[in-house]
Amino acid sequence: MNQTVSVKLAFGVVIFSVLSSLAIASIIAAAGTVQSNEHSQNFYNYTALFVGQGFMVVPLLLFLISRKEPILSRLRIRAISSPVVVSVVLISLGLIPLVDEMDRILAYAFGHEQVLTELSDILIIDSTLIGLLLAITVVILAPLGEEILFRGFLQKLLEESWQDITRAVLITSLFFAFIHMNPVWVIQIYFLGIILGYLAWRTGSILTSLILHSLNNGTALILTNYSDTIEQYYLWNNHVSPIFLALSAISLWAGFIRLNKVSGVVA
Repeated sequence: MNQTVSVKLAFGVVIFSVLSSLAIASIIAAAGTVQSNEHSQNFYNYTALFVGQGFMVVPLLLFLISRKEPILSRLRIRAISSPVVVSVVLISLGLIPLVDEMDRILAYAFGHEQVLTELSDILIIDSTLIGLLLAITVVILAPLGEEILFRGFLQKLLEESWQDITRAVLITSLFFAFIHMNPVWVIQIYFLGIILGYLAWRTGSILTSLILHSLNNGTALILTNYSDTIEQYYLWNNHVSPIFLALSAISLWAGFIRLNKVSGVVA
């Protein structure tokens, strides 16, 4: 990244991008409050989420374009090889149930089970149109925007400015957790952010962190809407089944071992 972009300016761009996204989403959601029926209000709410997430990267892109920066290289958007894709999928399949169990343990420990349920309600699909909006927003737009903004832009600049990969990953992940403004999930989001940051740095591409991010969000969407069918096999005493946890640990271990053995992570 061009070192004339200071760390302070980089954080400013990220904050402005996030606040702009929230402002646009709030305006659209507010317009829905004048609707007479709940279905119309819900449509406006999900549209607000869709537009807000899609707009998140616009300020950043305008900033980079104004500086005549090479967008793809500056945002760590690079092709990855098929062995890397397989490794990241294995890591994702291993990590997602472990993070889910972390959710459940922390919610129980801090008495947030009801809050966790209420937060999941936004992922409920009650019509085909809402399902389409949610799927695109949660699985594609949100992961893409956040990976470009945090792992592609902010973390990369911090790595190059500080010359300290660990510090760059940890600070970016902390900021990533903070902007979600969700105290119930802050520990899990921070932990996930660290893994996302590692993958982006290790492979030199945000496509790897995007895969994990999208699979994580997609799994949450599926579990929320098909819990009655899935949980009888997936859960044990309201926790992730020990069998699934064991398989997850194996998949996670195999994924990292495979990734570290790949020579030439970029396609």
